[in-house]
Amino acid sequence: MQQLTPEGQRRVSELSQRYFVSTDAVMTLLQALVNGHGTMAQFYHPELGGGGQWMQGGMTMIGDMFNSGLKAKVDGLCSELSSLLASQPFAPAPASYSSQGQGGQQQQQGGGGGFGGSQVSLFVPSSGGGSGSWWPGELGVPSSTGSQNDIRYAYFPGARRLAVDVNGRVSVYDTLDHQISGVSQQQGSGSSVTFNSQYGVVSVLNLPIISGDAAVQQAPSAAPAPVPAQAGGALPRSSSAQESDIFAAIERLADLRQKGIISEQEFAAKKTDLLSRL
Repeated sequence: MQQLTPEGQRRVSELSQRYFVSTDAVMTLLQALVNGHGTMAQFYHPELGGGGQWMQGGMTMIGDMFNSGLKAKVDGLCSELSSLLASQPFAPAPASYSSQGQGGQQQQQGGGGGFGGSQVSLFVPSSGGGSGSWWPGELGVPSSTGSQNDIRYAYFPGARRLAVDVNGRVSVYDTLDHQISGVSQQQGSGSSVTFNSQYGVVSVLNLPIISGDAAVQQAPSAAPAPVPAQAGGALPRSSSAQESDIFAAIERLADLRQKGIISEQEFAAKKTDLLSRL
Protein backbone atom coordinates (compact mmCIF):
# COMPACT_ATOMS: atom_id res chain seq x y z
CA MET A 1 0.00 0.00 0.00
CA GLN A 2 1.12 3.56 -0.63
CA GLN A 3 2.39 5.48 2.39
CA LEU A 4 -0.24 7.38 4.36
CA THR A 5 -0.07 11.14 4.70
CA PRO A 6 -0.26 12.64 8.22
CA GLU A 7 -3.95 13.35 7.51
CA GLY A 8 -4.41 9.75 6.40
CA GLN A 9 -2.80 8.50 9.61
CA ARG A 10 -5.08 10.79 11.61
CA ARG A 11 -8.17 9.42 9.87
CA VAL A 12 -7.10 5.83 10.51
CA SER A 13 -6.45 6.64 14.17
CA GLU A 14 -9.84 8.39 14.43
CA LEU A 15 -11.64 5.33 13.05
CA SER A 16 -9.66 3.08 15.35
CA GLN A 17 -10.79 5.02 18.43
CA ARG A 18 -14.36 5.45 17.28
CA TYR A 19 -14.91 1.77 16.48
CA PHE A 20 -12.75 0.45 19.35
CA VAL A 21 -10.38 -1.57 17.19
CA SER A 22 -6.64 -1.35 16.62
CA THR A 23 -5.15 0.77 13.85
CA ASP A 24 -3.81 -2.49 12.38
CA ALA A 25 -7.40 -3.73 11.96
CA VAL A 26 -8.36 -0.48 10.21
CA MET A 27 -5.30 -0.69 7.96
CA THR A 28 -6.20 -4.30 7.08
CA LEU A 29 -9.62 -3.17 5.87
CA LEU A 30 -8.15 -0.17 4.06
CA GLN A 31 -5.69 -2.37 2.15
CA ALA A 32 -8.48 -4.83 1.30
CA LEU A 33 -10.65 -1.99 -0.02
CA VAL A 34 -7.79 -0.59 -2.11
CA ASN A 35 -7.40 -4.07 -3.63
CA GLY A 36 -11.16 -4.15 -4.23
CA HIS A 37 -11.26 -0.73 -5.94
CA GLY A 38 -13.03 0.82 -2.94
CA THR A 39 -16.26 -1.15 -3.45
CA MET A 40 -15.43 -4.56 -2.01
CA ALA A 41 -13.00 -6.13 0.47
CA GLN A 42 -11.75 -9.59 1.34
CA PHE A 43 -9.82 -9.57 4.61
CA TYR A 44 -8.55 -11.50 7.59
CA HIS A 45 -7.97 -10.06 11.06
CA PRO A 46 -8.63 -11.60 14.51
CA GLU A 47 -10.35 -8.43 15.77
CA LEU A 48 -12.75 -8.53 12.83
CA GLY A 49 -14.01 -12.06 13.35
CA GLY A 50 -11.24 -13.75 11.37
CA GLY A 51 -11.80 -13.96 7.63
CA GLY A 52 -14.55 -11.94 6.03
CA GLN A 53 -15.92 -10.15 2.99
CA TRP A 54 -17.67 -6.84 2.42
CA MET A 55 -19.35 -5.46 -0.68
CA GLN A 56 -20.80 -2.01 -1.23
CA GLY A 57 -24.56 -2.22 -1.17
CA GLY A 58 -25.13 -4.23 1.97
CA MET A 59 -23.24 -7.56 1.84
CA THR A 60 -21.12 -8.20 4.95
CA MET A 61 -19.77 -11.61 6.00
CA ILE A 62 -17.44 -12.39 8.91
CA GLY A 63 -16.07 -15.60 10.38
CA ASP A 64 -17.87 -14.96 13.68
CA MET A 65 -21.16 -15.13 11.79
CA PHE A 66 -23.52 -14.91 14.80
CA ASN A 67 -21.87 -11.77 16.24
CA SER A 68 -24.26 -9.13 14.88
CA GLY A 69 -22.52 -6.32 16.76
CA LEU A 70 -19.14 -7.13 15.20
CA LYS A 71 -20.77 -7.49 11.80
CA ALA A 72 -22.25 -4.00 12.11
CA LYS A 73 -18.85 -2.66 13.19
CA VAL A 74 -17.12 -4.16 10.13
CA ASP A 75 -19.84 -2.79 7.85
CA GLY A 76 -19.51 0.68 9.37
CA LEU A 77 -15.72 0.69 9.04
CA CYS A 78 -15.80 -0.51 5.44
CA SER A 79 -18.51 1.98 4.48
CA GLU A 80 -16.56 4.93 5.90
CA LEU A 81 -13.26 3.78 4.41
CA SER A 82 -14.95 3.24 1.03
CA SER A 83 -16.34 6.78 1.13
CA LEU A 84 -12.95 8.14 2.10
CA LEU A 85 -11.26 6.35 -0.80
CA ALA A 86 -13.89 7.74 -3.18
CA SER A 87 -12.98 11.27 -2.13
CA GLN A 88 -9.30 10.94 -2.97
CA PRO A 89 -7.88 13.59 -5.30
CA PHE A 90 -5.90 10.73 -6.86
CA ALA A 91 -6.99 7.09 -6.80
CA PRO A 92 -4.67 4.41 -5.39
CA ALA A 93 -3.55 1.99 -8.10
CA PRO A 94 -6.33 -0.57 -8.47
CA ALA A 95 -5.58 -4.28 -8.15
CA SER A 96 -7.14 -5.11 -11.53
CA TYR A 97 -6.91 -3.36 -14.86
CA SER A 98 -10.07 -5.17 -15.87
CA SER A 99 -11.97 -2.78 -13.57
CA GLN A 100 -10.32 0.36 -14.85
CA GLY A 101 -11.52 2.57 -17.70
CA GLN A 102 -14.60 4.64 -17.03
CA GLY A 103 -14.79 3.56 -13.39
CA GLY A 104 -11.47 5.16 -12.51
CA GLN A 105 -12.70 8.76 -12.83
CA GLN A 106 -15.95 7.95 -11.09
CA GLN A 107 -13.97 6.80 -8.09
CA GLN A 108 -12.08 10.07 -7.96
CA GLN A 109 -15.23 12.15 -8.26
CA GLY A 110 -17.14 10.47 -5.40
CA GLY A 111 -18.18 12.31 -2.28
CA GLY A 112 -16.66 12.06 1.13
CA GLY A 113 -19.46 10.05 2.75
CA GLY A 114 -19.02 9.78 6.49
CA PHE A 115 -16.16 12.28 6.44
CA GLY A 116 -18.27 15.23 5.37
CA GLY A 117 -17.54 15.14 1.64
CA SER A 118 -14.21 17.00 1.79
CA GLN A 119 -11.32 15.76 -0.31
CA VAL A 120 -8.54 14.35 1.84
CA SER A 121 -5.08 13.37 0.63
CA LEU A 122 -4.98 9.97 2.25
CA PHE A 123 -1.92 8.62 0.41
CA VAL A 124 1.47 10.10 -0.36
CA PRO A 125 1.73 10.27 -4.19
CA SER A 126 4.28 7.83 -5.59
CA SER A 127 7.50 9.41 -6.82
CA GLY A 128 7.36 10.20 -10.50
CA GLY A 129 3.60 9.88 -10.62
CA GLY A 130 3.72 6.38 -12.09
CA SER A 131 0.79 4.09 -12.50
CA GLY A 132 1.63 2.25 -9.29
CA SER A 133 2.14 -1.03 -11.14
CA TRP A 134 3.90 -3.54 -8.92
CA TRP A 135 5.00 -5.91 -11.70
CA PRO A 136 8.18 -5.43 -13.82
CA GLY A 137 7.56 -2.69 -16.37
CA GLU A 138 8.92 -4.70 -19.30
CA LEU A 139 5.95 -7.08 -19.03
CA GLY A 140 3.63 -4.35 -20.28
CA VAL A 141 -0.10 -4.28 -19.55
CA PRO A 142 -1.71 -7.44 -18.14
CA SER A 143 -4.89 -8.92 -19.57
CA SER A 144 -6.13 -9.63 -16.06
CA THR A 145 -5.07 -9.05 -12.48
CA GLY A 146 -6.50 -9.87 -9.08
CA SER A 147 -5.78 -10.25 -5.41
CA GLN A 148 -6.74 -12.51 -2.54
CA ASN A 149 -5.60 -12.18 1.06
CA ASP A 150 -1.85 -11.34 0.93
CA ILE A 151 -1.32 -12.38 -2.69
CA ARG A 152 -1.92 -10.53 -5.95
CA TYR A 153 -1.22 -11.57 -9.52
CA ALA A 154 -1.00 -10.19 -13.04
CA TYR A 155 -1.23 -12.32 -16.21
CA PHE A 156 0.48 -11.39 -19.49
CA PRO A 157 -0.59 -13.88 -22.20
CA GLY A 158 1.36 -12.13 -24.96
CA ALA A 159 4.62 -12.51 -23.07
CA ARG A 160 3.56 -15.88 -21.56
CA ARG A 161 4.29 -14.57 -18.08
CA LEU A 162 2.52 -14.64 -14.69
CA ALA A 163 3.65 -12.17 -12.01
CA VAL A 164 2.82 -13.02 -8.38
CA ASP A 165 3.32 -10.67 -5.44
CA VAL A 166 3.38 -12.16 -1.93
CA ASN A 167 3.80 -9.52 0.76
CA GLY A 168 5.89 -7.32 -1.53
CA ARG A 169 8.03 -10.15 -2.95
CA VAL A 170 7.41 -10.33 -6.70
CA SER A 171 8.13 -13.48 -8.72
CA VAL A 172 7.64 -13.90 -12.46
CA TYR A 173 6.81 -17.31 -13.95
CA ASP A 174 6.82 -18.68 -17.51
CA THR A 175 3.26 -19.82 -18.26
CA LEU A 176 4.48 -22.10 -21.10
CA ASP A 177 1.43 -22.99 -23.24
CA HIS A 178 -1.09 -22.58 -20.43
CA GLN A 179 -4.08 -20.39 -21.19
CA ILE A 180 -4.77 -19.06 -17.71
CA SER A 181 -8.35 -18.23 -16.82
CA GLY A 182 -8.03 -17.61 -13.08
CA VAL A 183 -5.58 -17.60 -10.17
CA SER A 184 -6.47 -18.38 -6.56
CA GLN A 185 -4.88 -18.83 -3.17
CA GLN A 186 -5.60 -22.01 -1.26
CA GLN A 187 -7.57 -21.05 1.85
CA GLY A 188 -5.72 -21.86 5.06
CA SER A 189 -2.66 -22.97 3.15
CA GLY A 190 -0.16 -20.14 3.56
CA SER A 191 1.00 -18.88 0.18
CA SER A 192 -0.04 -21.82 -1.99
CA VAL A 193 -1.26 -20.51 -5.37
CA THR A 194 -3.01 -22.42 -8.15
CA PHE A 195 -4.41 -21.39 -11.51
CA ASN A 196 -6.93 -22.74 -13.99
CA SER A 197 -5.92 -23.50 -17.57
CA GLN A 198 -6.92 -25.87 -20.37
CA TYR A 199 -5.07 -28.56 -18.40
CA GLY A 200 -7.18 -28.09 -15.27
CA VAL A 201 -6.03 -26.77 -11.89
CA VAL A 202 -2.24 -26.37 -11.78
CA SER A 203 0.10 -25.21 -9.01
CA VAL A 204 2.23 -22.14 -9.78
CA LEU A 205 5.16 -24.18 -8.47
CA ASN A 206 4.94 -26.31 -11.63
CA LEU A 207 5.87 -23.29 -13.76
CA PRO A 208 9.50 -22.36 -14.49
CA ILE A 209 10.47 -19.26 -12.50
CA ILE A 210 11.94 -16.44 -14.59
CA SER A 211 12.80 -13.91 -11.89
CA GLY A 212 12.26 -13.32 -8.19
CA ASP A 213 12.77 -15.57 -5.20
CA ALA A 214 9.86 -18.02 -5.50
CA ALA A 215 7.91 -16.29 -2.73
CA VAL A 216 4.98 -18.64 -3.35
CA GLN A 217 5.46 -21.66 -1.15
CA GLN A 218 4.12 -25.17 -1.30
CA ALA A 219 0.95 -25.48 0.74
CA PRO A 220 1.57 -27.13 4.12
CA SER A 221 -0.41 -30.29 4.65
CA ALA A 222 -1.01 -32.79 7.37
CA ALA A 223 1.66 -35.43 7.83
CA PRO A 224 0.87 -38.28 5.42
CA ALA A 225 0.10 -41.72 6.69
CA PRO A 226 3.00 -44.19 6.40
CA VAL A 227 3.10 -45.70 2.91
CA PRO A 228 3.64 -49.44 2.93
CA ALA A 229 6.52 -50.78 0.89
CA GLN A 230 5.47 -51.75 -2.63
CA ALA A 231 6.68 -54.67 -4.65
CA GLY A 232 9.42 -53.87 -7.11
CA GLY A 233 10.36 -50.67 -5.32
CA ALA A 234 7.53 -48.65 -6.90
CA LEU A 235 7.36 -45.00 -5.92
CA PRO A 236 4.50 -43.72 -3.73
CA ARG A 237 1.66 -42.31 -5.79
CA SER A 238 2.35 -38.69 -4.81
CA SER A 239 5.94 -38.88 -6.13
CA SER A 240 4.77 -40.53 -9.34
CA ALA A 241 2.13 -37.84 -9.85
CA GLN A 242 4.70 -35.08 -9.36
CA GLU A 243 7.06 -36.71 -11.86
CA SER A 244 4.23 -37.08 -14.37
CA ASP A 245 3.47 -33.35 -14.11
CA ILE A 246 7.11 -32.46 -14.70
CA PHE A 247 7.50 -34.82 -17.65
CA ALA A 248 4.24 -33.52 -19.14
CA ALA A 249 5.57 -29.97 -18.87
CA ILE A 250 8.79 -31.00 -20.62
CA GLU A 251 6.76 -32.60 -23.41
CA ARG A 252 4.82 -29.38 -23.87
CA LEU A 253 8.09 -27.44 -23.95
CA ALA A 254 9.41 -29.79 -26.64
CA ASP A 255 6.27 -29.16 -28.68
CA LEU A 256 6.76 -25.39 -28.32
CA ARG A 257 10.37 -25.78 -29.48
CA GLN A 258 9.25 -27.78 -32.52
CA LYS A 259 6.78 -25.04 -33.44
CA GLY A 260 9.51 -22.43 -33.10
CA ILE A 261 7.78 -20.63 -30.22
CA ILE A 262 10.81 -21.04 -27.96
CA SER A 263 14.48 -21.42 -28.87
CA GLU A 264 16.69 -24.43 -28.24
CA GLN A 265 18.46 -22.48 -25.48
CA GLU A 266 15.18 -21.61 -23.77
CA PHE A 267 14.05 -25.23 -24.00
CA ALA A 268 17.29 -26.51 -22.48
CA ALA A 269 17.20 -24.00 -19.61
CA LYS A 270 13.58 -24.72 -18.72
CA LYS A 271 14.04 -28.45 -19.05
CA THR A 272 16.99 -28.29 -16.62
CA ASP A 273 14.90 -26.25 -14.18
CA LEU A 274 12.06 -28.77 -14.30
CA LEU A 275 14.32 -31.81 -13.94
CA SER A 276 15.98 -30.24 -10.89
CA ARG A 277 12.63 -30.59 -9.07
CA LEU A 278 12.67 -34.39 -9.30
